[in-house]
Amino acid sequence: MKTDIQIAQEAVMEPVEKVAGRLHIDADDLELYGKYKAKISDGYLEKIENNPDGKLILVTAINPTPAGEGKTTTSVGLGQAFGRLGKKAVIALREPSLGPCFGIKGGAAGGGYAQAVPMEDLNLHFTGDFHAITSANNLLAAMLDNHIQQGNALGIDTRQVVWKRCLDINDRVLRNIVVGLGSKMDGTVREDHFVITVASEIMAVLCLAADMEDMKKRLGRMVVAYDYKGMPVTAADLQAVGAMAALLKDAMKPNLIQTLEHTPVLVHGGPFANIAHGCNSIRATRAALKMADYVVTEAGFGADLGAEKFFDIKCRIGGLKPDVVVLVATVRALKYNGGMAKQDLGKENLEALENGIVNLEKHIENLHKYGVPVVVTLNSFLTDTEKEIAFVKGFCEKRSCEFAVSTVWENGGEGGIALAEKVLETLEKKESGFRLLYEDELPLKAKIRIVAKEIYGAGEVSYAPAAEKQLKQLETLGFGHLPVCMAKTQYSLSDDPGLLGRPEGFTMNVREAYVSAGAGFVVVLTGAVMTMPGLPKEPAALHIDVNKEGMVTGLF
Repeated sequence: MKTDIQIAQEAVMEPVEKVAGRLHIDADDLELYGKYKAKISDGYLEKIENNPDGKLILVTAINPTPAGEGKTTTSVGLGQAFGRLGKKAVIALREPSLGPCFGIKGGAAGGGYAQAVPMEDLNLHFTGDFHAITSANNLLAAMLDNHIQQGNALGIDTRQVVWKRCLDINDRVLRNIVVGLGSKMDGTVREDHFVITVASEIMAVLCLAADMEDMKKRLGRMVVAYDYKGMPVTAADLQAVGAMAALLKDAMKPNLIQTLEHTPVLVHGGPFANIAHGCNSIRATRAALKMADYVVTEAGFGADLGAEKFFDIKCRIGGLKPDVVVLVATVRALKYNGGMAKQDLGKENLEALENGIVNLEKHIENLHKYGVPVVVTLNSFLTDTEKEIAFVKGFCEKRSCEFAVSTVWENGGEGGIALAEKVLETLEKKESGFRLLYEDELPLKAKIRIVAKEIYGAGEVSYAPAAEKQLKQLETLGFGHLPVCMAKTQYSLSDDPGLLGRPEGFTMNVREAYVSAGAGFVVVLTGAVMTMPGLPKEPAALHIDVNKEGMVTGLF
């Protein structure tokens, strides 16, 4: 059986100008990065502003497990299936981080015969957007420390510096560091921290900004520290906005590539789905809606994190209205949720499936709370049996969900036709009554409680003393109207990664809260979520290489 990278490298790609031509994008509206990658010009985005919107289809999933779910694979395969049905479709995805590529998760281009290509470029440096974000983030950090060194006119309390440096690599030793060691000329000694680039607020800002003017306003609002009076100090106070914007001017433009079947894909931005909102840029999604009749996009991790943030943050800020949700599950993952050991998941076990399908049930219930029609799809594995598939199908249909089996990993767009037809049928039959989960005017703790109880199934929310103090301070400073961005483990509906299935009545533990004022949300950290991951004992980097022809191997 061929690996994903082998399939991708054997693909015959079309020049990106030809892919763009299907969307009526002229060559003059492209900024080429080689033969198969391009950025779309600001001028083209302005030209299509008054086009009618297509239908917005969100792809989300159950909680991720070691058994695999295939959310991006399904997104790509669904887009390809629309193409096979003669529909004008565009896929809008996030850019992958280097951290997972060299760590344990691997890349994010899809898989099998449902991939975005060029796969190696997408998963590595791509068009340099992440490097621009890293540079802008660290420029701000350098200007902050330089301001303190040069007299500290803003009265910054060095014990309350909240801006962190970033790097797009998993590197645990950088989580907590000391800077300024050496002589007096080497700066003020203080504790500092690194986050992975996808957790930088600048990444979230870029993905939520409507245009350059909006991005500059958001960059200016970012809180970098507090002064001795406890008042926030912003990037605008440090006069850093213009220089950061200069570094980000090209990163603001959406990137265009293609699938294995030449379906256009806009890939732009990639905020951390644990710490930030985990969705591609509003700019790319809006552009896709003006370009095509059907737009397939996705949100990070399971629906409890990704879909909730897509709805309550991205749609709230961007004024988007999703028309249908595709909820991805696998028989293997459901059996894993039902207590079955990973090595046994290939065996038929209806009891484990019945025990584990409660995880899918909770996600269905959650999505219905937003008033959006739901289509459940089983990403098929060869070990799935007819009885197992029939059980899941019946379970979903009893809960007012359409159902389809997807074989896009094996069969590409052809394997997604049944799913595409169900989506089209649902769009015809059911109109979205999209609504948000909570209103802006509610206090922060009320918003946290609603998400914890309604989406996660918690019985109570417990706050560490530091979190209590931080939330009160944020409301006093005028940030109480912002939505909450919950930072939680992706592996469970709860904040405990070991609680599989459908845990209920547990206590959600909030340990910290801080404002991402530029992005426009308050981050609420629960459990033991980290903003700088570490490499596993055997990282994927051990197996990645380049041969003498310059071909990358071992990437997955």
